[in-house]
Amino acid sequence: MDIRRVPARSARRRTALAGLAAVALAAVGVTGTAHAEEAPLPVTITGTDKLDLSLSGGNVDPTETNVEIRVQGPGAYDPDVEPNPAPVQTDGYSITIDATELEGFADVDLPCEAEGLVAVCTSDSLYPGDVLNPAHDIRVEITDGSKAGDFGRIKVTGEGKGLAFTEHTVDVLVGGPELRMKKLPAEPEDFVAGDTYTAPLGFKNIGSMAADGVVLRFSASRGLSFPDEYENCQYAEEDKEDLIRYRKVVLCSFEGTFGPGEAWELSEPVNVKSAPFALRDIFGYHFTAVSPKQAEKLRAGHDFRAGNGPELGLKPVRRAAEGDEYVQYAEIDLPTKNTFDLDLTGGRADGGAGDVVKVGVALSNHGPGWLGSLRAGGEPITFTVDVPEGASVTRSPAACGPTQTGNGKDESQYLCWAGTPFLEDEKRDFPFELRIDKVVEGAKGKISLPKWDNPWEGDASNDDGWIVLNGTGDEETPGDTGDSTGGSTGGSGSTGGSGDDDDDKGPGSAGGSSADTTGGDSAQGGLASTGSTALPAAGGAAVALAAGGVLFVAARRRRSA
Repeated sequence: MDIRRVPARSARRRTALAGLAAVALAAVGVTGTAHAEEAPLPVTITGTDKLDLSLSGGNVDPTETNVEIRVQGPGAYDPDVEPNPAPVQTDGYSITIDATELEGFADVDLPCEAEGLVAVCTSDSLYPGDVLNPAHDIRVEITDGSKAGDFGRIKVTGEGKGLAFTEHTVDVLVGGPELRMKKLPAEPEDFVAGDTYTAPLGFKNIGSMAADGVVLRFSASRGLSFPDEYENCQYAEEDKEDLIRYRKVVLCSFEGTFGPGEAWELSEPVNVKSAPFALRDIFGYHFTAVSPKQAEKLRAGHDFRAGNGPELGLKPVRRAAEGDEYVQYAEIDLPTKNTFDLDLTGGRADGGAGDVVKVGVALSNHGPGWLGSLRAGGEPITFTVDVPEGASVTRSPAACGPTQTGNGKDESQYLCWAGTPFLEDEKRDFPFELRIDKVVEGAKGKISLPKWDNPWEGDASNDDGWIVLNGTGDEETPGDTGDSTGGSTGGSGSTGGSGDDDDDKGPGSAGGSSADTTGGDSAQGGLASTGSTALPAAGGAAVALAAGGVLFVAARRRRSA
């Protein structure tokens, strides 16, 4: 399976076309074309369906919302099709959000044109899918008069010419069961890639009401796996086409009553196996107060399979720890001590004055670790390419552009970036075309990664590469471990760059970053003099984040596990 999956784009196109075809068929109806205009188009209202408000505080930041409502038009949105799809209806529609059942026990901040606890949101056009249709955010908070057991529903309906809307409800409960997770133990001092982490999982109900059953969800990113299976658990993979979000997911259901103040833990720890390439991969878990009968909602949209093994149980904790032993989000990065080996290589070419030559530049990772950039969400790796004396760039890769200075563009140095994730055995090519304006024997241009004390770089000695034009063979090129030799379009030489894209790596394939570049397809930038890069040359921070830095942990915790 190819995680970058160029075929997936075709699949999405087919989905979009199939969806719109379904719309057309729905419009025609079973009675024939005579009633085409009378058949309504199906529209689904989706979003948050359950909200528990804690009496202990911490429900929602005043600047944030905790309920989202979305409109799903018929058909599917395809981000790879330009221009954006045409609307399926242009007569307008309205969404009514009715929160009157919350009156007296909750403060509600509604969007759009609101009168009291009812808001009406209007739109001019309806589009396929939900990406181009507006989302509506709601903030709900407790009041001084809120008490445990207060319950009400937010009802959302829609209306529009030729449209048939589903109704959506959001159940709001005050002081219900509120679960906190047992904090995960720190990574052992001697833990290395390939080892297995033992995770004792548990929860404490700090809410005001008992939980009628719970569901445990634990997940791991690409470099981690779960060697054991249990019969009351189900297993799936999520976001296979995006390695930043890709997770191996397990859902386990437990029946029973779990009262306020009670703490529980698994009958045995969960084993988390790390792969030899793992580096700052993410393991996380949480318990949810959902009965096994309601757990089906958590599996919606994913192909779960049943586990094969003994039953995983829960046992009460007689003396639950206080303080910060139980947390809202429980996750850990594993392992933190692995390394990768980034290697920059250049190329050589010969030519006369006026010739245009091709020179290959390549960035490789020799492992053993990958650069997941999971916490940073896909921060790119940057490096600079110095143009050799007497030459100028006529064509550069799409991911490279002249560096920016206070006086504008510096055409003598180019900044390139490679999107992450960057796999443990991956190579990417960045082919340049250079015009030899003046023959300078042995002219060199240095290719460099940022210089900083990177704790995850296993071999800094090969972090530099070189471009050599009309060389004698005696030039010193320290740090260059290979030769992505370049050919010429006007002089002598050989073609450069391997062009390897590693197209069939399954969940280990590159993907998930808008700054990604792969293989020979990088050279799409046209004349470099017409383009520029918005990235600063301070790429050291980018490599740090690519290794899995913690600068963005707080902002991304909610979606990690």
